[in-house]
Amino acid sequence: MSELRHIVIVGGGSAGWLTAGVIAAEHAAHPGARVRVTLLESPDVAPIGVGEGTWPSMRDTLARIGVSESDFFRECDAAFKQGSRFNRWVTGGDDDFYFHPFVVPQGYGEANLAARWRQTRPDVAFADLASFQPQLCLHGRAPKQAATPEYAAVSNYGYHLDAGKFGVFLRRHCIERLQVRHIVDHVAGVQSHDHGDIAALQTRHHGAIAADLFIDCSGAQSLLLGQHYGVPLRSQRHILFNDSALALQLPYPDEHSPIASQTNSTAQAAGWIWDIGLPTRRGIGYVYSSAHTSDEQAEKALQAYVRQTSGAQEAPMPRKLSFQPGYREHFWHRNCVAIGQSAGFIEPLEASALAMVELGAATLADVLPDNRAGMEIAAQRYNDAFRYRWERVIDFLKLHYLLSKRDDSAYWRDNRQASSVPPRLQELLALWRYQPPSHYDLPRIEEVFPAASYQYILYGMGFATDYGDARRRSDLPQLADAYFAEAQTLTRKMLAGLPTNRELINHIKRHGLPRPGHPIHDQ
Repeated sequence: MSELRHIVIVGGGSAGWLTAGVIAAEHAAHPGARVRVTLLESPDVAPIGVGEGTWPSMRDTLARIGVSESDFFRECDAAFKQGSRFNRWVTGGDDDFYFHPFVVPQGYGEANLAARWRQTRPDVAFADLASFQPQLCLHGRAPKQAATPEYAAVSNYGYHLDAGKFGVFLRRHCIERLQVRHIVDHVAGVQSHDHGDIAALQTRHHGAIAADLFIDCSGAQSLLLGQHYGVPLRSQRHILFNDSALALQLPYPDEHSPIASQTNSTAQAAGWIWDIGLPTRRGIGYVYSSAHTSDEQAEKALQAYVRQTSGAQEAPMPRKLSFQPGYREHFWHRNCVAIGQSAGFIEPLEASALAMVELGAATLADVLPDNRAGMEIAAQRYNDAFRYRWERVIDFLKLHYLLSKRDDSAYWRDNRQASSVPPRLQELLALWRYQPPSHYDLPRIEEVFPAASYQYILYGMGFATDYGDARRRSDLPQLADAYFAEAQTLTRKMLAGLPTNRELINHIKRHGLPRPGHPIHDQ
């Protein structure tokens, strides 16, 4: 029945400091707070430095912990992201691309847009007809104007960011503004109570650090949940084959080079290449299956991509990263919760890693029990929610591979084998043969990927839905046509009125963005 007074987070980086910020802002940073937050990180463990794309949820997270968006852009080499562009995923041809924008289709949920699109305009990409955002990305536009306040949007957006700088930025904010105690030391051992809870962490130089709740953000080594408690990892390699990556950073030819407004994902013979534009550089990496190609072949493909997209004759030497695709059997065990890579990791397609960190931290902050007696119920609910979320992430990512028509390598053929497709995804695809994805198919309040995202992937990759003769109010053709016209009107208006990504970022660095309640924000 002891009260929860002290929380210790093991591990820094984006996961540790985001978690510290969200929990401290909610429970520890206000006058009279009873909860203390300590973050313990090793001096020898450097952040991975990838995972540089986010979902629009990051805007809410940064605002929740009291971060200035202008400061974030200045200190984290951040840029605006409005979705993802998928190149060569369907046929592998030069003209093969589609967008997954962050804005839901115009009239989404009000009209059967997909049926009308297929009936009248199948020659136009679904996302182009139903949304203005793909054109903003194609023209390199920002999602807002210089006069738009911090975190407000004209067009829905997330960020690209420098992961190393982001961790440093969050650390300073948490220490200076949110009263998070920071200890740099090695974990030498774990001390347990007789009943099995963790009592304290033994460190080399700071002795034993006792707490009531321990959050494991120690990355792939999963010091507490994986190593101490032995909670196993559920491998997902039989569904998603990628387990390796080669990553590098490439400077622009000059300081005026355009900054992409989307993550570019280009399919390869045994995986795909990410390409993320920051103000000072591009982050590029090849994610691949070691069972379908060698490291040497992967590096050749990465070098070829760099030459093709930049004109550079040779790219910098890439860093090799290996990972086990999967997630833990459960995520909250006794008085220990794992968040980030210690809870699980799936390839970085669709930027799910940071989104899962945000969800984990926010959920924990919301359900944090007052005492040990309430922890079992909170843990059960948390585990149920995050098993569901991991399964849905895996479904969504697998959809990209399953719908591909590429037949140029065993990798793509193997991805279409029925044995590699989760039964829950097979069931949804059978349903979507006759009706478009809707919120009834994905019923949780906080879905990682909503039904609109499934529509963009399905119809971007040529999935055919047979609507038969059914007629409902939402099938009225004039209703869908009106929304298509509205999307085109918004496209013209926004292309005329929005600056480029680089223009707005340069303005933010010089002048900042207005803060709510403040006419100007210039630091």
